Amino acid sequence: MASNIYKQLHEQSLLNDESYERLQKRESLNLFSVHWELNLLLYTGVLLLTAGLGTLIYKNIDTIGHQAILAFIALLCIGCFYYCFKHKAPFSSQNVASPNTGFDYILLLGSILMVTFLGYIQYQYNLFGNNYNLAAFIPMVILFFIAYRFDHLGILSMAITSLAVWMGISVTPKTLLLIGDFSSLTLIYTYLLLGFILLAAAWLTEKFRFKKHFKFSYQNYGTHVTFIALLAGFFHFFEHAYALMWCAVILSLAGYLYRDAYKNHSFYFILTSVLYGYITLCGLGIRMLDLFEIKNIGGFYLLLLLIISSTIGLIFFLINTYKNLKSDDHL
Repeated sequence: MASNIYKQLHEQSLLNDESYERLQKRESLNLFSVHWELNLLLYTGVLLLTAGLGTLIYKNIDTIGHQAILAFIALLCIGCFYYCFKHKAPFSSQNVASPNTGFDYILLLGSILMVTFLGYIQYQYNLFGNNYNLAAFIPMVILFFIAYRFDHLGILSMAITSLAVWMGISVTPKTLLLIGDFSSLTLIYTYLLLGFILLAAAWLTEKFRFKKHFKFSYQNYGTHVTFIALLAGFFHFFEHAYALMWCAVILSLAGYLYRDAYKNHSFYFILTSVLYGYITLCGLGIRMLDLFEIKNIGGFYLLLLLIISSTIGLIFFLINTYKNLKSDDHL
């Protein structure tokens, strides 16, 4: 396409022979971006470095000594943060580009070392005593500060995870599903509180246009944690009338997130809200059959037919929604 434009400009005498040949040579080089490949290598380098340091310390803990290890981690951490503060860009409530390619990775390394240092000193010397909330609260506050000051999405995810640790739970949905004690109402309500905090942070971030690009991280964690907690509450009260209240909350939240996702053309959050809503409706259907005591083989086949037909309808609905989003993007 570009070569055709160069040719037209050359034929119209708007581009001399020398410039035309130079542009043709440049076009023939077939340049391509290695941005993501370099990012992957740099992230891998940070992970390998921290893993290597951990292995070295573990194997030589008796010969090196705790004080020497802590001093080494502290010096390396201070060096990383010194470099970042020296080369930082001015603070802005909007997206801020990194000063150079390696800046984000040096900042990430410094943050990992900071968390490692605080965890190590607590484990070895019990700095905070039995006040584990304080031991989790301090790195959480520091990570949130670093994420906002340097505009780093990776460290924001670390800060959100630290918030979950501070609340005494794990934010990872996989871990939540594997080991979560969903029979505990205290745990369910704690998950709900965390999820609503994250969803509120996502809403406030967009409303006040303060680090608006952080919205996805907050909403991604908040959506999964909140829906899983609500589903846990729904099935906990499955045999009671309270189940309908939990069902109504899930469907209302799914409807709100669906409208927000459609407005922002985010198929990922559309898919998420629809799937969680669909799981709830299937559970509600089973509850209705149980309520009307339809427990014979006919009721089973009716339920199976409803699930199969609704799944097919759900697939067509999602396909149509995706096409509508794509058509809106081209308008």
